[in-house]
Amino acid sequence: MNLVETTTVAAAALPLERLRQHLRLGTGFSDDSLQDTALEASLRAALARVEGHCSKAVLARGFCLTVTEWRDLSRLVLPVSPVAAVTRLSIFDRAGTETEVPAMQYRLIRDDHRPMLISAGYALPRIPLAGRAEVAFEAGHDGFDAVPGDMAQAVLMLAAHIYEGRAGEGAPLPGVVAGLLERYRPLRLGAGWSA
Repeated sequence: MNLVETTTVAAAALPLERLRQHLRLGTGFSDDSLQDTALEASLRAALARVEGHCSKAVLARGFCLTVTEWRDLSRLVLPVSPVAAVTRLSIFDRAGTETEVPAMQYRLIRDDHRPMLISAGYALPRIPLAGRAEVAFEAGHDGFDAVPGDMAQAVLMLAAHIYEGRAGEGAPLPGVVAGLLERYRPLRLGAGWSA
């Protein structure tokens, strides 16, 4: 299984002004935007850390999941939530020839922790030997105002922590940030994602 982002969060979607307010940075000066690059980098790092911790996409963007076999023939649990839409399901043979699966053959089950792509019939389309399936989907909240309050606060607190230089490489999440995010963490059974 391989998950990649197909689009990134636009700079305009980042809550720079909210982070400025959280940090209590001065305003009304001619050089107000001087710190924007550092603030944006801190926000992007905080978003990545929160998303990795919770398996949630905070802000909306596109993803592509590649699998070489179905664990369950009738469904595929998507590794990121909340999923807004599945935009494409394609099957590739060993030569790389793509066959796009019609949308009427599958559907999305939305769930806060375990969104699923399920077959509209008995089973998902067969993946050929040495082939793969690609599922393109959109996940995340439409704008920072749509992010749940405790998650949004955790992002801002972690971004401030990173901006102020207190978060070293590999440092654990600050306790209050981890506490705010605890209810968003998926339940994992055994060594991996439960199906």
